[in-house]
Amino acid sequence: MVNAFVPKNLNHCLEILNDQNVRIVAGGTDILIQNRSHTSMLIGFKSDVVYIANLEELNKIYEDDEFIYIGSCVSLEKIIEETKVPKLLRDTILEMASPAIRHTGTLGGNIGNASPAGDSLVSLYVLDCELEIKSYNNTRRVMLIDFIQGVRKINLERNELITKIILPKAEFTNSYFKKVGPRLTDAISKLSFSGAYKVNKKVITDIRIAFGAVSKTIVRSKEIENRIIGLKIKDIAGMVNEIVSWYEPLIKPIDDQRSNKEYRKEVALNLLRDFLRNLEG
Repeated sequence: MVNAFVPKNLNHCLEILNDQNVRIVAGGTDILIQNRSHTSMLIGFKSDVVYIANLEELNKIYEDDEFIYIGSCVSLEKIIEETKVPKLLRDTILEMASPAIRHTGTLGGNIGNASPAGDSLVSLYVLDCELEIKSYNNTRRVMLIDFIQGVRKINLERNELITKIILPKAEFTNSYFKKVGPRLTDAISKLSFSGAYKVNKKVITDIRIAFGAVSKTIVRSKEIENRIIGLKIKDIAGMVNEIVSWYEPLIKPIDDQRSNKEYRKEVALNLLRDFLRNLEG
């Protein structure tokens, strides 16, 4: 018999996580697929579950002078509608899924699923995303890049919960997200690309580039970005192929049912070329 817990508030939820071995369910758009029955029977959960989507503490978006805070159970659709959320993330979510999924799915769930094809992750890496993680006795903050350790491998203890997505405030001259898939929305990506940059007096003062679904985790290299920062836009125009060659060894896709590795690598590097050739400001 499978038990379902519906906590009254966040503290109650953390007590349940501390005392019970449960699977966390919010929007359920991933977990329902993972546990679906091919006989049209009810969802066949294999363990007890705790439902958290109703928790008020996890459904808020707010800001202070330095950061924007997104509750882990805020729906994807609500994030799109909130203008204080960075445009790059809103543009990314708009291409993630159908409206029905966006009204149900959550950013916390997309992060916790830790798929290298998770569309939100590539832009969250670009935005230097941090996470607030709580247990009954502790609160900690961790960079998303350190939280995701591999395919569906995350730095989360059994009694812990992602409570907030934390985005440092940053201004960009322009930002860009591109998803390559069989459909623009409502399909798993073959690969994805996200980039953002800031220009001051024709000089790159900040640039961030990330690729999704081309390795075990999102690919982003601050070392390469630091080599680009300080260059003039006109100089980058003549260095596109050289910069692409810096990234080429990092792009290590696999063959699967969605695409083959040669196609993924070629398209990923072409998206980088397009991004670099269209820098402006």
